[in-house]
Amino acid sequence: MIDILIKFGLSAGTLFIMFNVAGLLTWVERKQSAVMQDRIGANRASIFGIKAMGMLHALADVLKMLSKEEFIPDGADKFLFNIAPYLSVTFALVGFAAIPIGGALIVGHHVIQLQAANINVALIFIFAAMSMGIYGVVLAGFSSNNNYAFLGGMRGAAQMIAYEITMGAAITGVIMVYNTIDLQAMDVAQGAYMFGGWLPKWGLFVQPLAFFLFLTAATAETKRTPFDLPEGESEIIGYFIEYSGMKFGMFFLADLVETVLVAALMTTFFLGGWQVPYLHPDGFYFPWGWHIAMANLPVVLLGVLSFFIKMAVFIWLLMAVRWTLPRFRYDQLMNLGWKILLPASLVNIAVTAIVITLLNQ
Repeated sequence: MIDILIKFGLSAGTLFIMFNVAGLLTWVERKQSAVMQDRIGANRASIFGIKAMGMLHALADVLKMLSKEEFIPDGADKFLFNIAPYLSVTFALVGFAAIPIGGALIVGHHVIQLQAANINVALIFIFAAMSMGIYGVVLAGFSSNNNYAFLGGMRGAAQMIAYEITMGAAITGVIMVYNTIDLQAMDVAQGAYMFGGWLPKWGLFVQPLAFFLFLTAATAETKRTPFDLPEGESEIIGYFIEYSGMKFGMFFLADLVETVLVAALMTTFFLGGWQVPYLHPDGFYFPWGWHIAMANLPVVLLGVLSFFIKMAVFIWLLMAVRWTLPRFRYDQLMNLGWKILLPASLVNIAVTAIVITLLNQ
């Protein structure tokens, strides 16, 4: 019974934190783009004169969308039209259940893994959940009885399929190096060291090409600039053009949830997840001989803090890319995915296999 309550608490806590981080990104995006473009950004919404640096705009957005009238176009398939935004958000959130945000927390006689769904095929589970998000995009375009929305849905499906293949191929090299698809085990494996104990064995250092390939493909998976072809206003008007009110907001939120999920995956695969350099279960061991003993709780809390700091760095990077690069043409998008990224990921697999074979001889 206690184990069930612990798992329920971890699941609810993880979803609550990640969902609110995604909501906070509506403010982060406004402020970061304002800083990059020498503007002030959101600063008008206030409660009793308190503006909180514009953070209240996120609350104002929610209230505005909840109060908007929901519109369903004539000829639309009402069931599919209504369920599409829920599919997009749900499958984006499900992936967080298998991402470890910390190490093993020992409470009395209980060992608590800070991973809501502690499964040994976590990577396959996350990729399966992400791939199901295609249905929300396709159904939104198909059910709207709008040719432009249908075109956006088809573009979204083609883009997501193309780049998910590259994502899977890119991460294969990481799987070969750490010999596991269990994300908790992958984080533990990245706690090893190279070059005489000075450099952590993070995915970024052992699979640098896979890092850039996965980052590019994952950015396309979020359907954000420069890969926002499914909703490119200069060419089409988007797969959710017929949506209003909170259903429109759910599609917008789904993109931000996917941004957080991508940042969490990048942290897990390439920056050691919750690992802190030179931090072991009983404290810090530095390569020059120093040792700082620590109890289990501070070690775990440092790991959780490390995970969220690394994730925030990737979110900042994705936001910077969003406000820096221009949108690709659709043919450029497909060429990049099928003719450059996918072949490069296959070459990375071959090179990784050769290197591992030579090192094991």
